[in-house]
Amino acid sequence: MAGENGVFPIGSLTSEAIINALPLPVLTIGTDERILHANHAAETFFDASLRLMKRGRLGDIFPFASPIIALVAEVRNRRSSVSEYRVELIQPRTGHERSVDVFATHLGDDGDNVVLMLQERTIADKMNRQLTHRGAARSMVALGAMLAHEIKNPLAGIRGAAQLLEQSGVEEDRVLTQLICDESDRIVRIVERMELFGDERPVERGPVNVHGVLDQVKRSAQSGFARHIRFVENYDPSLPPVLANRDQLVQVILNLVKNAAEAIGADTVEGEITLSTAYRTGLRLQVPGSRERVSLPIEVAVRDNGPGISAELLPDLFDPFVTTKAQGSGLGLALVAKIVGDHGGIVECDPIPRRTAFRILLPMSSARDGRASAAEP
Repeated sequence: MAGENGVFPIGSLTSEAIINALPLPVLTIGTDERILHANHAAETFFDASLRLMKRGRLGDIFPFASPIIALVAEVRNRRSSVSEYRVELIQPRTGHERSVDVFATHLGDDGDNVVLMLQERTIADKMNRQLTHRGAARSMVALGAMLAHEIKNPLAGIRGAAQLLEQSGVEEDRVLTQLICDESDRIVRIVERMELFGDERPVERGPVNVHGVLDQVKRSAQSGFARHIRFVENYDPSLPPVLANRDQLVQVILNLVKNAAEAIGADTVEGEITLSTAYRTGLRLQVPGSRERVSLPIEVAVRDNGPGISAELLPDLFDPFVTTKAQGSGLGLALVAKIVGDHGGIVECDPIPRRTAFRILLPMSSARDGRASAAEP
């Protein structure tokens, strides 16, 4: 039988220590839907202390009509274990959205206590998507190098010939020669962006104040392509410096903000872009080629209230040449994936209409003694 606090009766201290050591959120739910116990991972997951959660009921941490509430009732009726995968969870108190796998089991005692264990899908999905994004970006290396040599040189000759024709041609012909020059310049710009994929030099990184980067990008956007859009800032003022190359980080955020502005559209009256930062714990990735595991606690998000991204496009969103824009090259997000990958980070997309968000997770910069180091402005 379970003890009064709902913890498994292996010996009160031992069982609680074991459950608290689990990396996944675990909850014990009583017959009146009260929360009897929550391990340390659950406190972090729900951003609430055990004492606070024990004052409430299941409906206080899960939204009304959530499948998880129905799952608990099903476990009680069947008195057996039930699992549900890819459950969309919106926490009422924080509004945080997550996709989770839920495992529920009956304690097997005389009561109807139920144990819930949650596994956040995004952790596994982030790792899988990041490997895919890096592979897609790396596949551009050889292509970028080839294009630089095989396309840029002939284009220079074409543009020079068009300029000569323009000097001796009639007015009607000058329109066509100018078109040739403009289109040649556009192709060169695309090729130059693709050349960046072939840059395999190690990234020079140091402590960077991510809020300074966001402020610079916001000023640049408001003076140009996003002058008609309202910006909202939701920053964590205690955020430590990120380990990054400042110029490349500016390029990444600028690409995401530009995409957000284009998704909103030039004619939208109430366009809004939200820039946010947060400190997240618990996500660690293994560095390729070694056993080292790197923590990625720094989250930077760019959210817009545009129409969203189609489900068909989402799996290939960070692949080169994937775009919905009539004049787009489809290289912006692929370049974002490469730069973030070179920093040892992760980029992901939550394609919710009117709340589409791109999130970047990056490592924190630390001094040799493990303390957070001072950041560049």
